[in-house]
Amino acid sequence: QVQLVESGGGSVQSGGSLRLSCAASGYTAGSNCMGWFRQAPGEEREGVAFIAKDGSTGYVDSVKGRFTISRDNAKNTLYLQMNSLKPEDTAMYYCAARRSTDSSCGFTQFRFNYWGQGTQVTVSS
Repeated sequence: QVQLVESGGGSVQSGGSLRLSCAASGYTAGSNCMGWFRQAPGEEREGVAFIAKDGSTGYVDSVKGRFTISRDNAKNTLYLQMNSLKPEDTAMYYCAARRSTDSSCGFTQFRFNYWGQGTQVTVSS
């Protein structure tokens, strides 16, 4: 049974930093596409960052230069380093993973088979 457990969320002031972690069990972090998504109240869930099996990464424009996605295969953990946080980054952040390699890694949500329960990030101005 695959489990993804996020941690590291919290409340910070604008300009601060947080590092989110996603510990995987029953799933090998380096085996396929994984990503971070977020959902703010009243908004649709959106992709934030993804990392492909080959290590290539992608980011939504609003976080480029501020967020970095990475993984530690030995720890079977996915990370999201978030710097220069802004109030508009406030959301529930979710880790997700794909089972199939039938298409390129990206933000298409229905292609992600496994989801964590989320960790809240709140940025105050």
